[in-house]
Amino acid sequence: MSARPKRELGQHWLVDENILHVIGRLAKLGADDVVLEIGPGLGVLTAYLAERVRMIHAVELDRGLEPALRERLAGRDNVELVFGDALSLLGAAFDPPPGKLVSNLPYNVATPIVAESLAALPTVELWCVLVQREVADRFFATPGTKDYGAVSVVLQLATERTGFHPVARTCFRPPPNVDSALVAFRRTRPWDGELDAVRRLAQAAFAHRRKTLPNSLELAGLGRERALAALAELGRPANVRGEALAPDEFLRLAELLA
Repeated sequence: MSARPKRELGQHWLVDENILHVIGRLAKLGADDVVLEIGPGLGVLTAYLAERVRMIHAVELDRGLEPALRERLAGRDNVELVFGDALSLLGAAFDPPPGKLVSNLPYNVATPIVAESLAALPTVELWCVLVQREVADRFFATPGTKDYGAVSVVLQLATERTGFHPVARTCFRPPPNVDSALVAFRRTRPWDGELDAVRRLAQAAFAHRRKTLPNSLELAGLGRERALAALAELGRPANVRGEALAPDEFLRLAELLA
């Protein structure tokens, strides 16, 4: 295959087919599933999915991979190849709409794709994504840890983790310089205005991790005095930092600041 991975696009192609069966198990694939795959690369996962689900929408940024993809997927009429920037296409009207997002995500956009897909893809009920290990740890990190951040807050309010599987560097070409992991999670509540408010609040809270929460919110234009009053209502001191608040406390804080 003449196509070469581009590091600037975060491309690390899955070459260990044993991992495909782990993906299939964690994604709970069924014959009626419609799947969105972002970053199909050379189509190894795409071909595996095509044999097991009803329809795949595969979104690839790199036009240079089109010949290799079309060659591998020839004759599979349940695969729709879409070329473009996945982040700008998340709100597109995929037909039929996907119920699952199953991907070996490009490293450089994994976190924003997962975060944005919660709101932009309301029909998606289950995610199974292969990402850097540190990103996977961040998704469901606990308060007070270095991995805990805005994406942890939002993801834990909207979903619950259903599976986790470490993946060795040797499973990719080229081997990345970091460890990877498969993480699966399912939606537990629909995206709404309340979660939208929490996302904005969490982003402001973690934009300046070393600052106290009232100072961070003041820098975001949310008002220091309002923040102090809301924190007092929560039983939290004025010098608390965002990393100390649990996801449900961020939810309550957003309500108090509304």
